[in-house]
Amino acid sequence: MKATLAVLNELERQGIFQRYAIGGAMGAMFYVEPVVTYDMDIFVVLSTRSGLLTLTPIYDALRQRGYEPQGECIVIEGVPVQFLPAYNPLVEEALALARLVDVEGVPTRALPLEHLIAMAVQTGRLKDRARVQLRCARGL
Repeated sequence: MKATLAVLNELERQGIFQRYAIGGAMGAMFYVEPVVTYDMDIFVVLSTRSGLLTLTPIYDALRQRGYEPQGECIVIEGVPVQFLPAYNPLVEEALALARLVDVEGVPTRALPLEHLIAMAVQTGRLKDRARVQLRCARGL
């Protein structure tokens, strides 16, 4: 994961996206017991030029570095990464309030726990609601 985060930090420095933070199950690992997950959800604030949100600049920049998409993810240093734009005010606020964390010496950001919970409930998926219930039963 260290190498993956280093690539993401470089993309942010180059302005490919304005800000990113880890969300989903991997984002929750900074607060609670980890759960098995397939990919790393990366929420991003995109640079919009025409008012249209597109992940094309991210995918193009990663292809130039030799990383290729696989399904809905792009594999970066062996880690499947799914990019998700800030799609509503809750996610925008989560990104603005993301906390700095250190992963094996690489600085990165994780979405706040309260926002991860709210986003999980908002998705309406049964697996997300079950995880929220489990975490709340354990006292988060």
